[in-house]
Amino acid sequence: MAWDEWEQLKAQAAERQSTQMQLNQLDPGDGSPGIAGGPTHYGRLEVPNASLTKISKSAHTLYNALWDKARVAVPTSDSAAGDLSKQGFALGAGLQHVSNRWEEQLKSLMDACAQITNHLQVSKKIHGAGENYIVRQMSSIATLDAGFDERVGQPGEKNPIYGEKSEKKKDE
Repeated sequence: MAWDEWEQLKAQAAERQSTQMQLNQLDPGDGSPGIAGGPTHYGRLEVPNASLTKISKSAHTLYNALWDKARVAVPTSDSAAGDLSKQGFALGAGLQHVSNRWEEQLKSLMDACAQITNHLQVSKKIHGAGENYIVRQMSSIATLDAGFDERVGQPGEKNPIYGEKSEKKKDE
């Protein structure tokens, strides 16, 4: 393609764009800019508490299993490494290195399990409290709004449902 031909194609494309309107997104219909359909079109981000509880329980179970079963080899390996080193075998230092690395990795995995469990429990508690707060606020607004809906008559005038103000008895 020659340079002149390229320039001509660019000019034609610019001309087509200047005479037409191009939308990069659709109007969601509520007057606000955004993605067509809004967030409800894609669904809500929601995780049921039952799912969080299962994940948290699984992480806790794994933590306990790692503590009970994966640590069993550490004391035995350390003892064997010490005995081999005392007898002058180079294998003792290698076994000790493997034992140390195993324990480091095990602790790292156990920490990750504990963090998952704690994070999910805290998240559940925080979001539950936030949900309760929102429900309380919304119900308070609904109660307040209902009181305004009971108004009879024009603003500023006394509500005739309460009747006229009675005069004090003159007989007293």
